Amino acid sequence: MAAHANVLSPFLLAPASAFGKPVCRLGIASRGNSMPRPDDIHLAIERGVNFLNWCGCGYEDGLSRAVSELGPKREEVVVCVQFEARTAVDAKTELASILKTLNSTYVDALTFYYVEQATEWQQIIGRGGALEYCRQAQRDGLVRKLGVTTHQRPLAAAMAQSGLLDCLMIRYNAAHRGAEKEVFPLTTVMQMPVISYTALRWGALLQSTPDDPPGFSAPPAPMWYRFALQSPVVTVVLSAPANREELLEDLVVLEATGPLSMAEYEPLAEHGQRVRRIAGSFP
Repeated sequence: MAAHANVLSPFLLAPASAFGKPVCRLGIASRGNSMPRPDDIHLAIERGVNFLNWCGCGYEDGLSRAVSELGPKREEVVVCVQFEARTAVDAKTELASILKTLNSTYVDALTFYYVEQATEWQQIIGRGGALEYCRQAQRDGLVRKLGVTTHQRPLAAAMAQSGLLDCLMIRYNAAHRGAEKEVFPLTTVMQMPVISYTALRWGALLQSTPDDPPGFSAPPAPMWYRFALQSPVVTVVLSAPANREELLEDLVVLEATGPLSMAEYEPLAEHGQRVRRIAGSFP
């Protein structure tokens, strides 16, 4: 299969203009201490995945260890790191720690982690804020792209419009589709790369609902990643496998040669609406 031959279809490749090199549109993310082992990450890279999102935040894990072991192959991979610092002083300390842990002289992208309030954003971009140091780090070649991670779509749009960011990481899945109207039109005009996360809606999309039609079974994880990839605006969708078994299942996405057909897409969209109705209140 193409995935095992490390040859991806054009549908699965984002252009070099996004992150400086062509990237696989399926990325792998770590989440605290539940990430697969370094050899699992190396396997994903061998299969064609070259966008790695490290949660950072002081957690050394299988993903960070795998990056530290890449050696000359480091240039083939885009490493995105979640960045907690809000002040320039903290940013200097945190970035130094990140580079040491990754055994790298640079990171491809830093995203200010979970900026959920306008006041946080103002602190980051204000005098003495983290952006002040990160911009200098970018000029020095320590950071290549700067972005932000948020759940808040109106805030995401405002931050994107500020002209201070190179990329945006936003929640998007079949039950959270507000970005299609509130964020994606803007990032399309700006030609800003978009990284989407929570494609499974914390696992809810993998579960049945009381309103499911007769004979319906919730599709497996790869279909939900492909749902996110249906939008050409999504540069990369992140998966966060907890072990080798989940990783191998997620890598089935790499066999895709094009978008889902409408016959495949519509049942996913309908199940997303059902999950939204029954899975609790969320924006």
